[in-house]
Amino acid sequence: MKRLSILLLGILLFVTSCAPDVQEDEEVVKDNEQQEETSIVPSNQLSKDNYRVVLPYRVSAARGVITNQLANRLDIDEMEEGLRRLAKDYYSPDDYYFEEGQYLSESTVYGWLGRTLTKKELEKEVKKEVDKRKKNEMNYDEEQIKKNLQQGLNPSISDDEDKKAHKENPKYLSHILEHNFLVKNDDDTVSLNGISIGLAMKSVYRYQTEEGGPYYYEDISKKQMLKKGYELADTIVERMRGMEGLEDIPIMVAIYREAEQSSPIPGNFVARGFVDSDSDSVKKWEDINEEFVLFPSDDAKEDHFDDYQTVNNFGEEIAKYFPNYVGVVGEGFYYDGDLKQLTLEIPIEFFGKGEVIGFTQYAYGLVQDMFSDYYDLEIKITSSQQVESFISKEAGEKEPTVHIFH
Repeated sequence: MKRLSILLLGILLFVTSCAPDVQEDEEVVKDNEQQEETSIVPSNQLSKDNYRVVLPYRVSAARGVITNQLANRLDIDEMEEGLRRLAKDYYSPDDYYFEEGQYLSESTVYGWLGRTLTKKELEKEVKKEVDKRKKNEMNYDEEQIKKNLQQGLNPSISDDEDKKAHKENPKYLSHILEHNFLVKNDDDTVSLNGISIGLAMKSVYRYQTEEGGPYYYEDISKKQMLKKGYELADTIVERMRGMEGLEDIPIMVAIYREAEQSSPIPGNFVARGFVDSDSDSVKKWEDINEEFVLFPSDDAKEDHFDDYQTVNNFGEEIAKYFPNYVGVVGEGFYYDGDLKQLTLEIPIEFFGKGEVIGFTQYAYGLVQDMFSDYYDLEIKITSSQQVESFISKEAGEKEPTVHIFH
């Protein structure tokens, strides 16, 4: 008994020494120009790669717009996560706190995503607004009304029922995503010190020429999309410089190329630029070489054959011993041509927990033998009802981590 007590005490001391040093959260004052409010800055991070957030958590001023503008759910997730990933080169998680965008409101974003009004449309809308103000005996500035109405950034179109007009003037811009980055000051306040703006640009323009009619599709080349994206970025930055509190805040702008609506993998960021505090435009654009690749697929086989073969061999080894196995699907994230993350899903029909355990054990062994350790690996083993088990391995690790859900 004495020996057991000493052993348990030793284990307790070891676990305590390995546990993270939990510090108390800090109270700070958030300086947001209009008013000061007490907030909490968590003292701990989930990891060095994750931003800490200021509490209470404030949702985006344009909350929900992205779900209405991007048709592919995978694009929604990747645009948000990818914009944070790119921001780390400018706003380090060691020094900055993250907050959802607070300056571009829902009405502003929707207004900017619309089409530029034609001369005829603008005259009609201005007259309508002027008549309304006259009726209510209100003062008005006709030039200011024109400026307020002419907010749309997508090209104007003279005839919405003309197929040729749509082809020549597609909607390029789908969404504008804003992220804010705060820093802690010497007087225990936090203030805005950086912004990231993501522009979601279409790769395929989908349109109708009549309500209830068929949809037509127009491909937009990457070159054409980038040219338009560069123009839009400078216009958006110039407008933001006119907003109170953003006159001299650094802004990173990144251009995201959407995937097709039915694509099983998301699109990707293709370019980014940085706007210094004393500038109102991007002086230099940097190409971003990243992509998502579906496994299995002809693209994976042609462009990344070694990785394709590894995934294929992995599936073949599983099929030898488990008759209910139907295949493995997944995606690889590549940066500058190198695989950075491989995510796989193995759907299989199980008839008992023992089968789940046996299958996971076998897959675990294959992971150790077949997969390299220079990229992150995630494998989800699923049934028709739920995720049954999960195997993961971070780049550089030799031993995978496994979890079986009960």
